Amino acid sequence: MAEASAMGTSGEAMAAADGSSGPAGLSLGRGFSNYRGLVGGQEEAAPEAGLPAGLATEAGPIPTLPALGIGMDSCVIPLRHGGLSLVQTTDFFYPLVEDPYMMGRIACANVLSDLYAMGITECDNMLMLLSVSQSMSEEEREKITPLMIKGFRDAAEEGGTAVTGGQTVVNPWIIIGGVATVVCQPNEFIMPDSAVVGDVLVLTKPLGTQVAVNAHQWLDNPERWNKVKMVVSREEVELAYQEAMFNMATLNRIAAGLMHTFNAHAATDITGFGILGHSQNLAKQQRNEVSFVIHNLPIIAKMAAISKASGRFGLLQGTSAETSGGLLICLPREQAARFCSEIKSSKYGEGHQAWIVGIVEKGNRTARIIDKPRVIEVLPRGATATAFAPDSSNASSESSL
Repeated sequence: MAEASAMGTSGEAMAAADGSSGPAGLSLGRGFSNYRGLVGGQEEAAPEAGLPAGLATEAGPIPTLPALGIGMDSCVIPLRHGGLSLVQTTDFFYPLVEDPYMMGRIACANVLSDLYAMGITECDNMLMLLSVSQSMSEEEREKITPLMIKGFRDAAEEGGTAVTGGQTVVNPWIIIGGVATVVCQPNEFIMPDSAVVGDVLVLTKPLGTQVAVNAHQWLDNPERWNKVKMVVSREEVELAYQEAMFNMATLNRIAAGLMHTFNAHAATDITGFGILGHSQNLAKQQRNEVSFVIHNLPIIAKMAAISKASGRFGLLQGTSAETSGGLLICLPREQAARFCSEIKSSKYGEGHQAWIVGIVEKGNRTARIIDKPRVIEVLPRGATATAFAPDSSNASSESSL
């Protein structure tokens, strides 16, 4: 997928650009945390639905439903009928990987992840947004476009939903994304605002996707490769790239379901703002006076070393962008280790992981990473410990704080 490689991953801004990372894309319902007091947080459902507040019927008062506007992963809009809510999100970005089929899967997983961050496991409908580059030849379009579409549709099917429409245009750049919509009852979603002091932060995918994608490009760029070749081998970069691609294409649906099982209090997905940016955004939404402190950073093996050697990304500072990253979940302390153990169960298939990465303490709705966080080197699938440096380890999910 030469066009995707050239357009989507040339330069770090595009390399991990998803809909939440500024000009590279657009994600409605995300990233405008400064407006929380105006439209975010929990609102009265009756006025939102066009009904007078406090309206009563013969059966008693009409209950108010939670609403969520600009500021988090999805919008939650109370509907006029039957105590139901509409939950919806949209996201799109440039290609990140060379395989067009996998790019389609990643794009779909990224869109659905915003619903999963609300604890929603079912999606009623998806639309696909696709821009085909005018620089591509007719042969390239005929080969690449169907593969991207198939990848997107296959991931949607895996998520129990279907693509029923969308929009396709010709554009200077390849762009792919979509819209995910569900109508659900209040008990089907978890508002991202109920963290309490003593909760534990759990992350369900390793960090480092942006670094891995860029490092893979640098294999063909001697100037860039020379800056990092002392800390990583070509084999390690190839394995990390494959791991990043697999992780980005993995749905967060299992984690979303387990949020209900283990009484999650809030969650978000880690994408364009990095783990620190999304932690800060989530902290601002909390009703209680709490702050998040991150102690552990699970990172694809060798990506922390590349980040340091290259002087780019800010991976250890938590600012490196991710695409279709894991869920960051606030769980009761007594449930966190069980959540991490359960998600790795073979009954959910391969590839699901989780790590305890931080705590919730009393504070002023902020988030931070400690000065010297513990880096958990996560070995790529198929890699052996001896293939990596002696200090690498596939550390336990139940990380100490």
